[in-house]
Amino acid sequence: MEINSSYKELWGEVKKYLSLQIDYAKLTAVEKLTLLLSAMTFVGVIIVLAACALFFLSSALVAWLDTIFESKWVANLIVFGLIMIIMIIAICFKKVLILNPVARFVTKLFLNPPQK
Repeated sequence: MEINSSYKELWGEVKKYLSLQIDYAKLTAVEKLTLLLSAMTFVGVIIVLAACALFFLSSALVAWLDTIFESKWVANLIVFGLIMIIMIIAICFKKVLILNPVARFVTKLFLNPPQK
């Protein structure tokens, strides 16, 4: 009889331990998902702000080039060419500039043990 109650008590402790481990896994997943979503939101905000800054910078550059070349369409073509060169460089270095940092962040986020 005493052995049977010990097994029941042990089984109760094992169930409690497994329940706590499941809760810990859920909390860890929520924490990592929150970090991932906040990083994605931050990057989205930065992209929008950078696009606005690029718009104003290119407008100022067009106005400055217009005073030099005295032709608005030539100034617009030069700025268009500069933006296309920047886009081509970004596409050529896509792996180094975008893919590797994102993969490193996600890997570090999900595979590193939690810091205590």
